[in-house]
Amino acid sequence: MLLPLLSYAQWGRTTKKQQQPKTPEVRNIIFVVGDGMGVAQVYTSLVAQRGDNSVFLRFPYTGFSRTYSHNRYTTDSGAGGSALMTGHKVENYHIALGPDGTHYPSFLTTAKRLFGKAAGFVVTSSVLDATPASTYAHVTNRKLFDSISMQMAQCDFEVMVGGSLNHFKPENRHDGFSPLDTLQARGYAMAYNTMELMSLKGRRICGLLSPNDPPKAMDRGRWLTMGTMKAIETLNVSDNGFVLMVEGSQIDWACHNNDSAYLLAELADFEDMLTAVLDFAEQDGHTLVVVTADHETGGLSLLNGNIAEGQSQLSWSTGGHSGLMVPVFAYGPGAQHFTGIMQNVDFYNKFLQLIQPE
Repeated sequence: MLLPLLSYAQWGRTTKKQQQPKTPEVRNIIFVVGDGMGVAQVYTSLVAQRGDNSVFLRFPYTGFSRTYSHNRYTTDSGAGGSALMTGHKVENYHIALGPDGTHYPSFLTTAKRLFGKAAGFVVTSSVLDATPASTYAHVTNRKLFDSISMQMAQCDFEVMVGGSLNHFKPENRHDGFSPLDTLQARGYAMAYNTMELMSLKGRRICGLLSPNDPPKAMDRGRWLTMGTMKAIETLNVSDNGFVLMVEGSQIDWACHNNDSAYLLAELADFEDMLTAVLDFAEQDGHTLVVVTADHETGGLSLLNGNIAEGQSQLSWSTGGHSGLMVPVFAYGPGAQHFTGIMQNVDFYNKFLQLIQPE
């Protein structure tokens, strides 16, 4: 039986009713990096959380990122972090610096300068390590800590949290300068452990929460989750919204060591932080959360396991990085733009396009 045709007027009314609601404004972006976290690491975490309890299952959009650097099939952390933060592939060991010496600003810096966003980072490595350094520094070698720390002390982020206090003291430096004095003179409230960080007041805070590299997850408590939520609390007072980079840095260190127990503890810590972040984003309604990695570490394979017991059999093929694609997870307004196979340089432009005023 033939159905009656709709009149033009009826057709117009029908399609109008079927129009999708407008996507909410992307006011805030939280960019989460699991350093060294490939698909196998994510699945290890999912299994350890008994599957349905894993926060990774809350992300409605997924994809992949290609991680090669400007001059290598397998990236190092300097080039990997720089690509994610600046939208440019650079040579291995460089930090946000092109082959011709061009300084590439990070999306945090650009969002702050162009759109007035508050900005910051929280990491479980040194604040001078490759990924955080890629948000504010420009050097030819990621190990130039004297230069990197001075550049950090002069940047304009409202929140900076990680380890390595000793690099900021003049007695431990080749140049004799004191970036710590510079930070304090520029009005940063300083904290040297997690409890001090949580009690800080003011619009500019800096946590140098360990003398050297931060301890492992089992020894540092909820540093990552507490630091991230303190950062959100501090940044969220901005009238123009905020951009925040969070890194689970020691996933990478565990994989370099081929240490399965270390990795599981770091992944559990990462899931704890992600749960808090997604809870905030869900309540806020205007926060985009994107999770990825700078590269995969360890060439991890999962050969067997026990789903019911939350166990995976981990097999390592290297103590270094691999050239594998890494997963991408997205949640919130604009999340649909982070699917398919992306380049690691794509995040920068996508972020800026989503937050620019209409």
